[in-house]
Parts: sequence; structure tokens; C-alpha cells
Amino acid sequence: MSIVKVEVQLSSEELLKAVEQLNLSELEQFVSQVLVLQAQRKATRLPQAEAELLIKINQGIPSNIQRDYEELIAKREDEIFTDDEHQKLLQLTEKIEQMQAQRIENLAELARLRGISLTALMENLGIHATNNV
Repeated sequence: MSIVKVEVQLSSEELLKAVEQLNLSELEQFVSQVLVLQAQRKATRLPQAEAELLIKINQGIPSNIQRDYEELIAKREDEIFTDDEHQKLLQLTEKIEQMQAQRIENLAELARLRGISLTALMENLGIHATNNV
């Protein structure tokens, strides 16, 4: 499929209507890209070290990994789970946990740079702790 670049002016409401047409996977990828863009714009006003940490913190789990993980969880819950799928789920779980641990390390480093607690930083950034992978 060819992609043609067309310049068009859209209001934020029109843009939102266009985004509503995306499927879930495309929407997740779009949101992730918007969050990175937001972090980059905010980063232009921050010291370099803080800017880099914010970009890393806002990257999130890649949509393909999240989708595969959720599909395997659903199969496990439906009890239609092969041994290979079980192994893949274990690998994905470990990978996601490593990504989350790295994100927490980045948050802790940013809190240290700002001279505030991790809890205060998370509140400032609107980040809520979850128990989900």
C-alpha cells in the first residue's frame, strides 16, 4: 500500500474524530508516539539529563509486545494454552518486568535530580502505581 503525504489543516476535534477510526493496536501505537512527542516538547525546556529520562519514562511497552502478552493471557484463562505459548508468556512477562524495572529506575533518577521523593515525582507526573504487568 502506497502512502501519500497530504498537508491538511484539522481542528483538534477533527483530529480526534480521525483518531477514533484507528483500531486498538494503531491507537496504542499512536498514543505512544504522542506521549513521546509531548515529552520531547517538554524536554526542550528541561536540563538534558531530565529530558532524556522523561523520554525514556514515557516510552511505555511496545504495542506488539503488549498485544502478544494480552493474547497469551487470554489463552491461558480460556485454558487453550500450549507449552510453547506458556514459555513465550514467561519470556514476555520477564521482558515487561525488566522494562518496568528500568522505568522505575529512570523515575528514581529523575526524582533524585529534582531533589524530591519518588512518590512526589510520580504525583507531579500523574503516574499511578499499578500491580499489572
